[in-house]
Amino acid sequence: MGGVWVDYNLQSTIPGCFVIGEANFSDHGANRLGASALMQGLADGYFVLPYTIADYLSADIRTGTIPTNSADFDKAEKEIKDKVDFFLNNKGTHSVDHFHKKLGHIMWNKVGMGRTPEGLKEAIAEIAQVKKDFWADVKVPGDADGMNTELEKAFRVADFIELGQLMAIDALHRNESCGGHFREDHATSEGEAERDDDVNFKYVGAWEYQTDDITTEVLHKEDLIYENIEVKARSYK
Repeated sequence: MGGVWVDYNLQSTIPGCFVIGEANFSDHGANRLGASALMQGLADGYFVLPYTIADYLSADIRTGTIPTNSADFDKAEKEIKDKVDFFLNNKGTHSVDHFHKKLGHIMWNKVGMGRTPEGLKEAIAEIAQVKKDFWADVKVPGDADGMNTELEKAFRVADFIELGQLMAIDALHRNESCGGHFREDHATSEGEAERDDDVNFKYVGAWEYQTDDITTEVLHKEDLIYENIEVKARSYK
């Protein structure tokens, strides 16, 4: 939600890790309110990164040919080829857009700014069904020997399904109202956001992929320690 340090090229302190849009502090640290976040994302993506990332990647020219004769490369290559083969030969009846829209409706209605435990649980189950239907009934036209935007979209939507379900699981895990996300079961008597007061959720979290079963993913936590500021709940009054 804003604040990660970046240099003039939008690169973080990790070489090769670029941070764009509302995730960085390049314009202002509170860049999280709709139009400003959208405009910064557009500016970073369209006008900055094509030049700064290209400049960073140009250094690879001097590294020489990267060997591909390794078991890890063979495994990764086979996984991608198998997925391409699946998408192009699956005799499905629905387009990628069909599943993209179904996922979008679920996310919009149940994993948006206003959330309930019941809605999030429903979203997790509904996305699981979308995932099952996607891999059984998706239809991707074209071939793999030329530019195929539908094939590219299929890979993206497959990732969106995984991410969407994980977002719902993470939102259900966070038992408080915080930032721009309002848990309707965590509200004050005046209808304001009710926070956990940083008792249980003052950490940076990262989910680790385990298997195709999203429920097996592991949450890793790194505590946030503030030494120079006092943490307080935000008030809009």
